[in-house]
Amino acid sequence: MTVGERLAYYRENKKLSLGELSNLTNVPKTNLQRYEKGTTKKIPIDVIPVLEKALSLRPGTLMGWVKDPQLDGGDFSQHNYFMRPVFNSANSAFGIEECENIEEYSPAFIGDPAERERYVWIKIHGDSMAPLIDGGSEVLVKKQDTLENGQIGVAVIDGEKAVIKKINLGNERIELVSVNPYYPTLSFEKLDMKRVKIVGAVKKICKNL
Repeated sequence: MTVGERLAYYRENKKLSLGELSNLTNVPKTNLQRYEKGTTKKIPIDVIPVLEKALSLRPGTLMGWVKDPQLDGGDFSQHNYFMRPVFNSANSAFGIEECENIEEYSPAFIGDPAERERYVWIKIHGDSMAPLIDGGSEVLVKKQDTLENGQIGVAVIDGEKAVIKKINLGNERIELVSVNPYYPTLSFEKLDMKRVKIVGAVKKICKNL
């Protein structure tokens, strides 16, 4: 397991966002992202102790010098952490666009390893779901065709446009609701309900802090 993978594991285990860890350490969030994703191969040696202190880890833990029984074997998959693709839009994540762009990979905790292929990260653009989900944030989505009423999920309209909305389900109406009140609710009644297909449920929100 790499230093970046250990960093991602312990940060997630402490339930800290990248922004929160950045605030605790004064290490830029973009640098932390590069460390975790392996874009930056060598983390400055003076940064390691700062990160370990913020995460309440023993010195040398991130380097792998301190053996952690929970990470014995050094494999993310043994602890239900898997690297999942990050898509630039809901459209590309669900194969609607001609080119399914994968920008990078990010770790995600997935309770059932057998279902890991159903999970994807999606980058959010715009402010229709703000302040709950701000532009620049990422959401972890599980691909599924059912939701509970009022759950935030991904719906495809007319087979062409995928949107992330709060989805209100009724016997004769489906409403796609934006959190931001400046965006109107999209309502589909009776026969028009067939225009909307539920394709995923938002399981986690990582804000761009």
